[in-house]
Amino acid sequence: MDPSFLNCGELCRHRTCGPQTPHWRRYFPCKTCASHVKFHVGSASFTGYPVKLTPCPTSLNQVGPSKSVVTRLRQAEGWIGTTAVARIEREMSWFSGLGAQERAWIAMVVQGGVRSFVDWYAAPEQSQPKLRHDVFGAAPRAFAGQISLARTVAMVRLAIEVVEENLPDVLGQTDAPEAIAGVTRYGREIGFAIAEVYARAAEQRGAWDARLEALVVDSVLRGETDGTVESRASALGWRANSRILTVVCGVPEGRNPVDDVRAIAHAHGLHALCAVQGDRLVVLLGGVDPEVPAELAAALGPHPVVTGPVVDSLADVQRSAAAALTGYRACAGWVGVPPVVEADALLPERALAGDAAAKRDLVTQIYEPLAAAGNAVLETVQTYLDAGGSLEATARSLFVHANTVRYRLKRVLEITGLQPLDARDAYILRVALTCGRLESL
Repeated sequence: MDPSFLNCGELCRHRTCGPQTPHWRRYFPCKTCASHVKFHVGSASFTGYPVKLTPCPTSLNQVGPSKSVVTRLRQAEGWIGTTAVARIEREMSWFSGLGAQERAWIAMVVQGGVRSFVDWYAAPEQSQPKLRHDVFGAAPRAFAGQISLARTVAMVRLAIEVVEENLPDVLGQTDAPEAIAGVTRYGREIGFAIAEVYARAAEQRGAWDARLEALVVDSVLRGETDGTVESRASALGWRANSRILTVVCGVPEGRNPVDDVRAIAHAHGLHALCAVQGDRLVVLLGGVDPEVPAELAAALGPHPVVTGPVVDSLADVQRSAAAALTGYRACAGWVGVPPVVEADALLPERALAGDAAAKRDLVTQIYEPLAAAGNAVLETVQTYLDAGGSLEATARSLFVHANTVRYRLKRVLEITGLQPLDARDAYILRVALTCGRLESL
């Protein structure tokens, strides 16, 4: 019987064949793609004519190659793998720069790849083994972290070339084309396996970086800024000489904005450490003179963005972050709060919410300087606020000219930077005077 004919075990239903005639197919090499096409030949006597011509690149592998082919491949898999490793070492300049352990990993992967190909090619298609375990199972997880994806692809491409070049010597010109076609299909599977390994490694590395980043931010917020925290921040790309701005805002509904924050910060020459803590996002922006870009405020959604004072090192972040965090909680008390607001602009709301640091800042920055300027200034601003912002009523109450009131209110602006004629500044002055009087009791 002609060995190029295979009985597929089905009954032929062609109109020229009997109803119980075994179904035979004959395989011929395709001149274009070197795979096989199948011809229906009708009955077991091989008479009849072709009725269908379709590409059949896996048909022979459904029943597997002959035992002699598999035996020759298994006998040669060792020296083919060794030849591939030697070719990689000779043609890839980066290979010699690797350590002994990394070179051993590559040798194991190449040898395992050749051995896996023989197992894969010898098995019927429906029982072909998984490739990732066979090929990459010999190397540890660190392989994907130390050998780049580009180098791995180049290495696999060269190894496949070596296998294809040596198959005619191993199998002869008759059986080699089928095996070379198998190598082509196997290379496609290897490509998917490489993508899976590196994608999984990237996911794990990204998850680990996210956990480490959250740990660094949490440690800084709690004031644990020893050498360990600085070292971890450095591992995440943080520059030690950066000035730092703490940003606190809400988390946009339905998405995690961390990637957007990093991209916007990088576009403005800043670097960022981010951590999602419940319903809020804490960002440490580092740079020469960090400030919140307009694009960042827009990306963070409708929630107000509260910033703490800029500090010079991670050791000082706790003070800035505490102000930003209490400001974020208290910003609901300011109707019409700006999209981006400094924590110091929320001192009255923070003080009313129970922030002792905000009360102390109101007293030391506003009340005490006014008291030191003289009783006349302090009395005038208090009377002006009690009079509802009326200059004439204030002048009558103090028995002075209205221009004297204007002069004293101008002194308030010079001392505190707050304009009593402005409604918001007047509110801050009123809360500051109240806290100062309570503090003096």
